Amino acid sequence: MAEVSLKEWNHFLEGHPHAHILQTGEWGELKAGFGWDAVRIVTGDLGAQILFRKLPLGFTIAYVPKPVFSNQFSVISDQFWGEVDSVCKKRRAVFLKIESDFWEDQKPETWNLKLETSPHNIQPPRTIVVDLKGTEDEILARMKQKTRYNIRLAEKKGVTVRTWDDIPAFHAMMLVTGGRDGFGVHSLDYYRRAYELFHPTGMAELLVAEFEGKPLAALMVFARGRRAWYIYGASTDEERNRMPAYLLQWEAMKWARAKGAAEYDLWGVPDEDEATLEANFETRHDGLWGVYRFKRGFGGELKRSQQAVDRVYNPLLYKLYLWRMAGREGG
Repeated sequence: MAEVSLKEWNHFLEGHPHAHILQTGEWGELKAGFGWDAVRIVTGDLGAQILFRKLPLGFTIAYVPKPVFSNQFSVISDQFWGEVDSVCKKRRAVFLKIESDFWEDQKPETWNLKLETSPHNIQPPRTIVVDLKGTEDEILARMKQKTRYNIRLAEKKGVTVRTWDDIPAFHAMMLVTGGRDGFGVHSLDYYRRAYELFHPTGMAELLVAEFEGKPLAALMVFARGRRAWYIYGASTDEERNRMPAYLLQWEAMKWARAKGAAEYDLWGVPDEDEATLEANFETRHDGLWGVYRFKRGFGGELKRSQQAVDRVYNPLLYKLYLWRMAGREGG
């Protein structure tokens, strides 16, 4: 078997410095505390941290977010997928969902196995990626004029940004934001565990924007290799005219640059093409539309991940899953 320990997995990742944050051992340990089991497979230069979630009657759903693949598959790929299949079948997976770490416009991987194009993604497939290369002035120049203005306005109006470790206060702020913008919020223990796992490694920082000592906005930013990700963020309803979220993002980008990141992933906008987004962002505020207006101003490039694919092990139960998911979307 190619199943490896957490220590062996972390050693494998040392040879893949640009692997996605969702494939780190720390991410697997985070999810393991909240309903998932993490299993790690390595065969040669290919690796996957597979997350299993239990279903009734001993079945599971398996999920690989952003597996560690090189751009060119070698002859050992069949052996690798054999190991993955073996692990999934042993744990009675109904199916395995794979979300590739490649963009839609990149050449798709050639997989010598049967895969179903999935109608459902776990992570937001479309995002905006900000180029962090060049000087700070050059990065600012790529932003929209209003965003540059708001960053400077926040500074002028007395907003300051610093590192923070008050996880309960961050969670309370997340609850305010989730209620206002209509998205789900993790538990306090979840954010605390994420901070405990990632912050000591230097892969994450919690930043807060304040005015006269009062927290107004906060975010948890992650970085690994050449990439950084804005995954969790929140703001209060106070002093919004001081534009604290704009300065907060700019400081997060500067932190990411100091970590060696060349790009900053703003993590999630509506899954529509650019023409549709630009035509509708001023009138729509449901779902991720509310954050698109904010994120578009940072001068990034709209990108879409390759669509998720499913490796089906139990066709009957997989059809039941698709039927239930369609019911949710319709309801």
